[in-house]
Amino acid sequence: MKKNMGNMDRMIRLILAAVLLIVVFATNLTDGVLSYVLLGVSATFILTSLISFCPLYPLLGINTCPREEKKA
Repeated sequence: MKKNMGNMDRMIRLILAAVLLIVVFATNLTDGVLSYVLLGVSATFILTSLISFCPLYPLLGINTCPREEKKA
């Protein structure tokens, strides 16, 4: 699995995951489908940030990882 996420992308995802978790637990959304969807999205953001790979990026042709220069 080749990394396709840059540091800024990873930080944004971690911040969004934290915000979603705060929304779920601070607003008492602990019941219902919406809470499970938000928790799932949050978990996905955290997982993809930790492994620096988003499975949708290759399908969409996106790569936010900085280019590595070839060493001669």
